[in-house]
Amino acid sequence: MKLALFSDVHSNLHAMDACLAHARAQGTQQLAFLGDLVGYGAQPREVLDRIMQLAFEGAVVVRGNHDQLALTPPDAVQAMGDVGAAWTHQQLTSAQRTWLSRLPLTQQLDTVLLVHASVNDPALWRYVSDARAATASLDAAQQWPTVRYVFGGHVHAQTLYYRGAQGALMPFQPQSGVAIPVPRHRQWLATVGSVGQPRDGNPQAMYALIDLAAAQLTFHRVPYDHDAAAQCIRQAGLPEFFAQRLEAGR
Repeated sequence: MKLALFSDVHSNLHAMDACLAHARAQGTQQLAFLGDLVGYGAQPREVLDRIMQLAFEGAVVVRGNHDQLALTPPDAVQAMGDVGAAWTHQQLTSAQRTWLSRLPLTQQLDTVLLVHASVNDPALWRYVSDARAATASLDAAQQWPTVRYVFGGHVHAQTLYYRGAQGALMPFQPQSGVAIPVPRHRQWLATVGSVGQPRDGNPQAMYALIDLAAAQLTFHRVPYDHDAAAQCIRQAGLPEFFAQRLEAGR
């Protein structure tokens, strides 16, 4: 089975559609969305309409911190993400908010475990940004004995770790479009990057695709009309910084 992994869409319909089209061209058979479907971007309602339909058709979806923030926006702004949370909350229909509230924090698909942040207390939204955090997340996944692969997002970066012979986690630097052997006799943890808000200086969207039968994982970068997505943000009256971030990939 070929499983496409999308995270941190952040209400960016342009980027999501480009990644879906790319994944389908690769022969994808199953879709998974790893949280932060909304936040920052200008099309939360349209993005959720699309993902809710895909979920009805069999896609797997877990909840992220910005999804939670859109459900219960803070009274006072303390971070950039808070700025658009109240706006996003108002854009969503009551049915969409109910659907978001019912999403799980983790989901197992046979040998795969999906989460937005860390498996180690997923509701705390810990960042898996180094080997130590990756170890804690992978260790927490041991409660699912058949899991060999843990996939998450949250950090807006594409990273891969595997557990070596001595038990320590080893980093592996992925390259876009290059298939990586991920044999099942090892344990693997990856963050799949951000579909809708890359932050590495490259505005191209990110996602990953695992071929479970072949035990190969490929990270992808996909060009999309980020200028159009930025213009949607400006037209919605959201902060200019949100638009500039898409244009710069930061």
